[in-house]
Amino acid sequence: MAELILTFTGRDAPGITARLSRTLAQAGARLTDVEQVVVQGLLTLGFAVEVDDEQALLKELLFVARELGLSLDDREPEPSRGGAPQRYALTVIARTLGPRQLQQVSEILARHGANIERIQRLSEGGLASVEFAVSLSGEEAPLKQALLQAAGEGAFDCALQPESLLRRSKRLIVMDMDSTLIRIEVIDELARAHGVGEQVAGITRRAMHGELDYDQSLRERVALLRGLSARVLHELAENLPLTEGAETLLRVLKRLGYRTAVISGGFSVAAEALQKRLGIDFAWSNTLEIADGSLTGRVLGPIVNAQRKAEILEELAARERVPLDQVIAIGDGANDLLMLQKAGHGIAFHAKPKLREAAHTSISAMGLDSILYLLGITGRDVLSLESE
Repeated sequence: MAELILTFTGRDAPGITARLSRTLAQAGARLTDVEQVVVQGLLTLGFAVEVDDEQALLKELLFVARELGLSLDDREPEPSRGGAPQRYALTVIARTLGPRQLQQVSEILARHGANIERIQRLSEGGLASVEFAVSLSGEEAPLKQALLQAAGEGAFDCALQPESLLRRSKRLIVMDMDSTLIRIEVIDELARAHGVGEQVAGITRRAMHGELDYDQSLRERVALLRGLSARVLHELAENLPLTEGAETLLRVLKRLGYRTAVISGGFSVAAEALQKRLGIDFAWSNTLEIADGSLTGRVLGPIVNAQRKAEILEELAARERVPLDQVIAIGDGANDLLMLQKAGHGIAFHAKPKLREAAHTSISAMGLDSILYLLGITGRDVLSLESE
């Protein structure tokens, strides 16, 4: 029995697959694999078959191919190269993807011994995201590092994920708030409104240099807000500027049945306003004490710091009966690191280099809605959902 790889190419039209399949069936061929791709009306259709009479089948297929206006390439399958390679989904995202970005990515894959099996466009209305189906026999870490470096230099994003059912079956998504779900840091806006912007910024710088821990720096910054009218806080919370793509992301996730949460080191008035505005299921953050209509300069209860964020994620996943490998966490700052590491997939969103390198994936070139591509959700899927 002969083994053959049969590849037909040409202009697509209804009935081609049916006609070729009928020819194979009449010849008694055994089908072991099939794949079909249509790009801008041009068809590539491949069959892997086993057949007793190779010459008779090829003669008949050449005749049918000519009738259908197709070209036929036939060859024997290549011998197996040992153990099965690991399969990955590589998602590439940019404002506009061009030949240069595809060249960079494909050359990196080749250098690391990764084979491209398929490329699929995910975006609609322009080429902004594609997904590579990749097989890799070597180590994942060097390839991921090379892709991350190229993406940082080329103003695009790359996400390399093992291709498995779990990639497409995430059930809980948790997000930081300040500079992630919204474009601002609420405490900075409150400080400016109270005339203490420079003092608050100075404490933030000291914390970034390791002179203060997060809890101490937050308490010192909040203390400077003493006497600020609570009306300023509530007005700011009602008019928070959303990050690009936030509404689309939350709307689609809600429509698909995902559970969503905000876990923030910011303030509860803002987090709860966003929860109501965007239909988010859960919200955790710090509570500012208010007395006689003004901020007292104190935080009530335990502070939601890096450790507490990770603990809340774990507690929420357990309560919702969602395994951690089905949780996505999104954040931008150092205090999100533990939360991102705890989740099955941690995404650094417009983050500093240290967090980008530690996270599973980094998004810096696009808005929050580009995260849908990482879930295997295409632009066409989104348009279809929103038109229902």
